[in-house]
Amino acid sequence: MQSNQQAFKDYLQIQKNYSLHTVKAYLTDIEEFERFNKVHFEQDSIDQVVYSQIRSWIVSLVDNGISSSSVNRKISSLKSYYKFLLRIKQIEQSPLLKHKALKTPKKIQIPFSEKEVDLVLNQIVYPDGFEGIRDKLIIDLFYTTGIRRTELINLSLSGIDFSNTTLKVLGKRNKERIIPLLPIIINQLKSYILQRSQLQEIKDDDKLFLTQKGVKLNDTFVYRLINMYFSNVSEKVKKSPHILRHTFATHLLNNGADLNSVKELLGHSSLASTQVYTHSSLSELKKVYGNAHPRNQK
Repeated sequence: MQSNQQAFKDYLQIQKNYSLHTVKAYLTDIEEFERFNKVHFEQDSIDQVVYSQIRSWIVSLVDNGISSSSVNRKISSLKSYYKFLLRIKQIEQSPLLKHKALKTPKKIQIPFSEKEVDLVLNQIVYPDGFEGIRDKLIIDLFYTTGIRRTELINLSLSGIDFSNTTLKVLGKRNKERIIPLLPIIINQLKSYILQRSQLQEIKDDDKLFLTQKGVKLNDTFVYRLINMYFSNVSEKVKKSPHILRHTFATHLLNNGADLNSVKELLGHSSLASTQVYTHSSLSELKKVYGNAHPRNQK
């Protein structure tokens, strides 16, 4: 069992090129089911289980208040593991062959309005010096590029091309994409880099965004930054970097951008992923359509 798990870990890291965080999540889910299986079925290995055992685990998870989406994620990890065992011929059939995912309620992500974004970028007073310039740049970069939180954290100085006004972003599975930058962002970057160079100590020299102590940002820091500034102007329940990414896509679509262009900017591999951002633009389109069509004037 352990050798199979190690082989699976290597497969995810080397062949699938998944991040360490993603690999750890997969293995944690598998180990959790392994512990459950050992306690309830006195079976050390999960390589030769039947679906009824997995079903018992699902029931246990639901009974313990685990959400359907979290259960589906855990089962997805198991499914990937059994697909791998099939691939290396350790099993003849996956026990999850006929499994159907639990139904989950659709979550509608409500983007910030253009007014809310304008208030944060143009009305709020930011701290003087390095931190204020950095914070505003982070917010503006999220809004004007639609990058993910992890992508922003891992931006490098060398990824900025001032002559071509572009930014190199390392996305999921280490897939690179080039994003155009607006002139206002180029000017902010220049101001920020000047302030950055005056920090007393820089430990993570290759990273674009740093704390006052010269180390790279982390997920919690960036989330709290966005939440703090938008809490001044918005009463929306969720105020996060992902909502800013959603806002970027929605505002582009509302202003006439085509879906395929937004897909490329977001770094999605398929249009299906981008279409989740179209609900707001569709409502805007309905409004324009209702006001403009002659049949609605009668």
